[in-house]
Amino acid sequence: MTIYQLTDRLHDGRTVRVQANDIAPMVASWLAELGACSPLVELLGQAVRDGDWPATHGIADYLSVEVQVAA
Repeated sequence: MTIYQLTDRLHDGRTVRVQANDIAPMVASWLAELGACSPLVELLGQAVRDGDWPATHGIADYLSVEVQVAA
């Protein structure tokens, strides 16, 4: 099971470690704190699950988060 590190660039670099299936709900909750939502959170989760790192980084950048495989 792969664990990913998510960093929220809009909240002073808040960081969590989650499984791929928890990425979209976590990012959605961070956006909700700002009164926002985006269908891109589901695309982000799918890109991570598919191993599509160019898409993952592009979508993550748009959502102001960073996604990395946790060491």
